[in-house]
Amino acid sequence: MTGPTSFDLRVLRRELTERARALGFDALGVASIDIPEDERHLLKWLSDGCHGEMHYMQRHGVMRSRPQQLYPGTVRVVSARMDYWPAEARDARAVLQDPRLAYVSRYALGRDYHKTLRRALATLAAQLQERIGPFGYRVCVDTAPVLEKALARDAGLGWIGKHTNLIARERGSWFFLGEILTDLPLPVDEPAGAHCGSCQACIPACPTGAIVAPWRLDARRCISYLTIEHHSAIPVELRRAIGNRIYGCDDCQLVCPWNKFARAAAHPDFKVRHGLDAAALPELFGWSETQFEERMRGSAIYRIGYQRWSRNLAVALGNAPTAPDVVRALEARRADPSHLVREHVEWALQQHRCAA
Repeated sequence: MTGPTSFDLRVLRRELTERARALGFDALGVASIDIPEDERHLLKWLSDGCHGEMHYMQRHGVMRSRPQQLYPGTVRVVSARMDYWPAEARDARAVLQDPRLAYVSRYALGRDYHKTLRRALATLAAQLQERIGPFGYRVCVDTAPVLEKALARDAGLGWIGKHTNLIARERGSWFFLGEILTDLPLPVDEPAGAHCGSCQACIPACPTGAIVAPWRLDARRCISYLTIEHHSAIPVELRRAIGNRIYGCDDCQLVCPWNKFARAAAHPDFKVRHGLDAAALPELFGWSETQFEERMRGSAIYRIGYQRWSRNLAVALGNAPTAPDVVRALEARRADPSHLVREHVEWALQQHRCAA
């Protein structure tokens, strides 16, 4: 440890929770860095190719399960949780049941959570330094190679459900996670126990059958992966099942009984922007690249770029009921500069020709 040792680590641990709550987190826990079983699960998942085009996961290898390789000197991981459920948004199930509307995963309706959580965690670390002096740390939010759900489980923040998301008894699963890797030997918390029991509601709820077994997700079939991480053409055999989901998918969480305990997001950054909770598909497909850039800057959606955004919308329009405005929107972009978009537009138009 690089920092001073003239303070009570137990007192410091209690203060961390208080400071975290003041910054908008609903819970904080501390875990050790040893997760050998999760590492074995990760390596098997990678060897089976379940990561699809996420080649960076293969490159990172065991760094993801060994935080001390990501930040040398790490002995503890401080894990924090922040609610994101947008209570004011149009009912998620109602949007999914209306194929004329675009469904955006509830976490992406507001501002980019990466920046929000990173700022809050950086502030927490800075406050701690003011309290005890310099110490070693690194803030991580999703984009860093960290097995955040396994570490959050060991920090007592919840258990990993059969859909592979983290679930908390008192909060459900509609929350973000962030970490501080540190060389402070803080007292660790008790890992959370699992409470899925015999429930498997999430498995048949997956539209594309991506949850191939309890606690095993094949990203190559996952709509969140296909609409966000996948850079090339969406497999034709999965397009119909995607329905109107243009960015991410929440189906496995929507059926989870633990989400009856979910709390609405308190942070203003997670409020709905640009009417994305129930926007009409032709309207979004009509956005120019400039409009996309202006409206999605500051959103998690921005990182997929205009081309993948358009690809996803073309698939959703192909799944929409045949109507003049739907066909007009697709016809208007048959000559799109992107070959990827043109291919999906032609597929979508073919669906409407077959339905005519």
